[in-house]
Amino acid sequence: MSCDKDAETRHTLDCFRDRLKRLIQVEPLLDLLHFLEPDRKDRIKAKFREEGNISAATLLIDEIIHSKNCEQGWSRELVTALETVGCKHAAKYVLNSPPEPTEEAENDSCVRLIDLLQLTLVNMKTADVCAHCRVMGLLTQEDQENILKLIENQGNIGGARLLLKRLVKNEAGWFSKFLQALEDTEHHELVRELRGEPCNEDGESCSSATVETNMYSSMSLLPPVLSANSSLLSEDLDSSVDSSGLGACADNEAGDKESTAVIALAEPLRHTRPPLIISLPSSEESKRDIVLRDYQMEVARPALEEKNIIICLPTGSGKTRVAVYITKEHLEKRKQMGQPGKVVVLVNKVPLVEQHYKAEFGRFLKHQYSVERVSGASQLKISFPQIIEQNDIIICTAQILENSLAKAKNGDEDGIKLSQFTLMVIDECHHTKKGGVYNHIMIRYLKQKHQNQLLKKQEKSPVPLPQILGLTASPGVGGAMSQQRAEEHILQICANLDAFTIKTKTFEEEEAKTPFKRIARAEERKEDPFGDVIKKIMDEIHEHADLKPLCEPGIQNYEQWVVQKEQNAAKEENQKVRVCAEHLRQYNEALHQSNTIRMSDAFRFLDKYHNEELKTKSIADEEGTVTITDTERFLFTLFKDNKAKLQELMGKPQYENNSLAQLKTNILKEFSTRERARGIIFTRTRLSAIALCQWIQENPKFDEVGVSASYLIGGGDQSVVKPMTAAEQKDVLNKFRDGQINLLIATTVAEEGLDIAECNFVIRYCLVTNEIAMIQARGRGRAEDSSYTLVAEAGSGVAERESVNEYREKMMSKAIAKVCKMNRADYEKKIREFQMQAIMEEKVKIKKKQQKGMMKEPPSKISLSCRQCSVFVCSGEDIEKIENMHHVNVTTQFSKLITVRENASLQERLLDYETNGVIACKNCGQQWGSMMLYKSIECPCLHIKNFVVTYGSKKKTFSKWSELPIKFPAFDYTQHADLLVEDSGEEEDMETD
Repeated sequence: MSCDKDAETRHTLDCFRDRLKRLIQVEPLLDLLHFLEPDRKDRIKAKFREEGNISAATLLIDEIIHSKNCEQGWSRELVTALETVGCKHAAKYVLNSPPEPTEEAENDSCVRLIDLLQLTLVNMKTADVCAHCRVMGLLTQEDQENILKLIENQGNIGGARLLLKRLVKNEAGWFSKFLQALEDTEHHELVRELRGEPCNEDGESCSSATVETNMYSSMSLLPPVLSANSSLLSEDLDSSVDSSGLGACADNEAGDKESTAVIALAEPLRHTRPPLIISLPSSEESKRDIVLRDYQMEVARPALEEKNIIICLPTGSGKTRVAVYITKEHLEKRKQMGQPGKVVVLVNKVPLVEQHYKAEFGRFLKHQYSVERVSGASQLKISFPQIIEQNDIIICTAQILENSLAKAKNGDEDGIKLSQFTLMVIDECHHTKKGGVYNHIMIRYLKQKHQNQLLKKQEKSPVPLPQILGLTASPGVGGAMSQQRAEEHILQICANLDAFTIKTKTFEEEEAKTPFKRIARAEERKEDPFGDVIKKIMDEIHEHADLKPLCEPGIQNYEQWVVQKEQNAAKEENQKVRVCAEHLRQYNEALHQSNTIRMSDAFRFLDKYHNEELKTKSIADEEGTVTITDTERFLFTLFKDNKAKLQELMGKPQYENNSLAQLKTNILKEFSTRERARGIIFTRTRLSAIALCQWIQENPKFDEVGVSASYLIGGGDQSVVKPMTAAEQKDVLNKFRDGQINLLIATTVAEEGLDIAECNFVIRYCLVTNEIAMIQARGRGRAEDSSYTLVAEAGSGVAERESVNEYREKMMSKAIAKVCKMNRADYEKKIREFQMQAIMEEKVKIKKKQQKGMMKEPPSKISLSCRQCSVFVCSGEDIEKIENMHHVNVTTQFSKLITVRENASLQERLLDYETNGVIACKNCGQQWGSMMLYKSIECPCLHIKNFVVTYGSKKKTFSKWSELPIKFPAFDYTQHADLLVEDSGEEEDMETD
């Protein structure tokens, strides 16, 4: 009898395999199946690790069906094991007792509903819901432990995903219990959303009885296509049951390959029921479908009609997802019309290239179209035009596209044209303004559009241009002081992007989700003896150099004054004033630091600066020593004499700034009052971001409330602080996303664009810039019940500037609304005016540039001298350009003037450079540039900012080589290589002699 039962179970398993493989929890089940040999279990476990639960469950079913060595009674053991691990729904199928068709249809609809609303559901209080589900029997003890462990390791959302994935494997009836669990844990909004509960005009909900009655009838109308965001459940619904019913169990595999499965529910060995047909997508198809919300579809509509538009939606509302949808529809439409389609997605930051590829465009479109990403960090070995030719969608930094467009304009074969694209997506499009790379690209577009109008008048074929799609969270008001100016700014952005309209959405229903905003004012410092010592040092320097500052030290105006003094002194070869001004600049920065971070951080900054300066003065080579002037000796001695006093004061916490204490209070409050706190602190400089991170990590109070902090800074190399590489940024963001880090201290690099996990608090620490940055930073607080806090010292003006930004934000919203309501003729007239103005300004600019190019002087007209000691360096005739970019001096005479030392910042980062040398003046130690290796030849590369340029009879300082109206010759590699070979040959001959 037992043998008959086992044979019947094998047949049942085979018939219901497609349903079972989605209901069985393989990992806990295997431990209870003693009838399976160890080697079979090992194979199944390996499959689970490599391919996931569904593949492992499929293999388990196959092993049981085809096994001839199973002990009698194994079927009873299998059913008991399934019930023990919480797979009661699966156990009913194994017992050949599947639910009634209507019950199964209702269950599938519930699963589909959970899937469609998963983005909302994952924000629940997972630990609380998990506990209630456990009490109700929806989860096993092991399930609960796994979910809580995942919450601890990956955060609330990770645990919620597992909870939902586990719930839908329960037998029918689990949905009402889950609703009860949500009610008990006060998730009333989620319950109403799951029930589809409408509100009457007074805002009151309909009775639950009415809702219960209507719920399942409304479910029958649910679309069969799962949400594109349903990464958690998409695999659980495809091909739910054998597509061909009992009569064709052997044809399972062919049925699995179809993109749509037909569910034929049957009750084998008892009686036949009419089949229930539900069209469901396969797991691959479900991942590819993009389902937009109503507001997203509304803003996308003009773009789907092939109009140029700007989409302005808040951070976190899915702008990029809308762009992916528009891209897909654009390419499909062109394909249907038999026309080629090509899309370029432009970003303004290198990390965004990879982010848009992985999270959006590549994720949803690479199965159907060839998608490639290109940036300065790419390792692709083919040219950009080849990448354009070979792919349908290209994600790249705007500068790469601009460089290639410029090459085409100059007749270079390695260039491309705008006409090669049919759609151009511009991310963070509010940067499309004068001087920006986005604007350079769009000026080319506008000029061609204007030219096309002339071609049409001449009855000639116009040059095709791509459709434009701009994305932004906040176009800003461009510093406008009046509503009219704000409207003109919005119109200017629209004109720059040739936009038919700007589409936005007011989220009335989501206003409650806007972060709660507060300003935390710190009391002004009553005593600042540390700052007083620094100011006393600065006064002594003022007296020594006979300088009379126009304002108090420690503020921005003083910084501007001292920078101007240094530049003027360099031109006048007044080394005393120049070096004093440079030291004053460092002391001013230290004052700023002592007002925002710890006194010890400010002291370390000064100490490091003086140690590095002393080091450059003490390095000597075989031929001589570096000279230390009397002024430098005075400055070094002055710091040394005050060093002990500064060290003493920095150890007295009563003198620390009150802003830091206020920040501490806010962080501790956030982590003490929230179940799972996750936040970002924005600060002004890289140095303060690193210092604040160290302060938090060293303070045990933060550790007690579970703070795990890290900093995130930019990748540009313009600061005294070593930048973060793209890999380092990615690592920090991944840890923040996974929950290993729950507090980021970031510079403005994190405000815009980067995909940062949802936060429930944002703090701007003594930092106010403009309304765009304020909106972007606030938008990082996307979680429910999030807060946005500005920490500012009373009287600093920071809070007042924030109020101005709030006013400008309101101006921006009004301006966008006004522009959207403009009469079409008036709007188009304004747009044309702005565009013609831009084209004319560009023509004037090109003409001036051409005249400047024609006026370029020969290199012999200039000479360079050291910015610090004024020693003559070289004539312009000694300078050559490598790849039209790097200015090098490879003369023997120049090599006698320099000393080469190691680059400390590169060493700290442990980068594997072939050469990492810094070239410096042998006389005074002033850095002049870097030693680069070009095709195996060492070439000293000069940085113009380190020199004073004598131009005719005038002395000038420059920050870029492009500012010099001089035409330098290209580096003659062959000639220099020949000279090196000759020199090495002579040396070998001498050795032989």
